[in-house]
Amino acid sequence: MPFKEGSLIFAPMEGITDVHYRETILENYPEWDFVATDFLRAPSVGPYPVKHVLKHYGKTSYEDPNKQSKTIYQMLTTEDALTEDTVSKIKGLGFKWLDLNLGCPSKTVCKHRGGSFLLSDLVALRKVIKIIRASFPHTFTAKIRVGYKDDTLFKDILRLLEEEGVDAITIHARTRDEMYKGVAKWEYVKTAVETVNTPIVGNGDIWTVEDIERYFEYTKCHSVMIARGALKTPWLARLYKNGLVDSQEIRAQEIKRYYRSYFERVDKLDMEELKKIRRLKAISRYIFDDLEDGEQKKRSFLLSKTREDMFSLLESL
Repeated sequence: MPFKEGSLIFAPMEGITDVHYRETILENYPEWDFVATDFLRAPSVGPYPVKHVLKHYGKTSYEDPNKQSKTIYQMLTTEDALTEDTVSKIKGLGFKWLDLNLGCPSKTVCKHRGGSFLLSDLVALRKVIKIIRASFPHTFTAKIRVGYKDDTLFKDILRLLEEEGVDAITIHARTRDEMYKGVAKWEYVKTAVETVNTPIVGNGDIWTVEDIERYFEYTKCHSVMIARGALKTPWLARLYKNGLVDSQEIRAQEIKRYYRSYFERVDKLDMEELKKIRRLKAISRYIFDDLEDGEQKKRSFLLSKTREDMFSLLESL
């Protein structure tokens, strides 16, 4: 395995984990063992030029050996898409870790028979996995949910992925139809660990240091991947690895640093000021939650119309 047991992985999130955001995380919170790109969708008609595959990853991360060694390239595909061509270009650029998105619950993605839809069609799923495994000699992992409409095929999916040589399986412990409702059922991850020998990465409702500890202890999984919890507390890996306890003071300090650092990158982009402000708002759903009067602070932040208003609120924390 290319990654050590007990790794903490910052999850891929569509519309968020582009190169500017990922580099903000890696430079401010290097305690994360890995970060992941949002997915590159394999085309159905007309292959991508290599420059498009590289642009999705980000040239600055590509040219930095440390960032490249800590970044997972995620893709999404369907049975009839140009999977082999896309994977060959990812391999040709020298990327060493490719992850297949089998968990996306988007109606559009599923309508086109991609993402979590493939969990309902094991013939199509096996075809896709075979193509990728044959085309990519390095680390190949898959991120799944426990099923599409229900968990009937869960163990069959696990065994299929193991049989076809997937190097690790990340499990978001909900079905596609559950979306993000309720609480992720960690027992599915425990079951997966007991069902296959392939390393299992747990995902779903991991919010705190205590959650990480309990998750490892209960499921015995290889590593964990954190999404919404990482958006809420981007410094979570630092807290966990250094035995620190989060506090109002730490949150206020880190929130300021986080937004300043991210905006420094966003401000260099050739885009309208309003779009830059929207970028900051897009990462703000959870981060104010544990602050005193957090709901009011979040509301004020989201209603801000200028960068001055936003940073004035942040400085007041």
